[in-house]
Amino acid sequence: MELLISLIAGAAGGNLAGALVKSLNQGTLVNSVAGIVGGGLGGQILAMLGAGAVAAEGAGGLGLGTIIGQVASGGVGGGVLLAVLALVRNAMGK
Repeated sequence: MELLISLIAGAAGGNLAGALVKSLNQGTLVNSVAGIVGGGLGGQILAMLGAGAVAAEGAGGLGLGTIIGQVASGGVGGGVLLAVLALVRNAMGK
């Protein structure tokens, strides 16, 4: 369930980053795919660092802290991966 939350938040984060910073916008499909991949990676990195486990133990499973953490890490991960992708695509285009 945590991974699904991260993937959805990543898609939203990628599209939000593309909407807010026009130079990062790669189109809805690319923004969404980059966001989904970045969201999944962000959620996994958070879990590897142990932050997800701490929140889950304190809340007794899938609590509010876990959900907020997954949404934040997924959204940020999606936005960051979109930014990296846009920088690479822009550098290759020159």
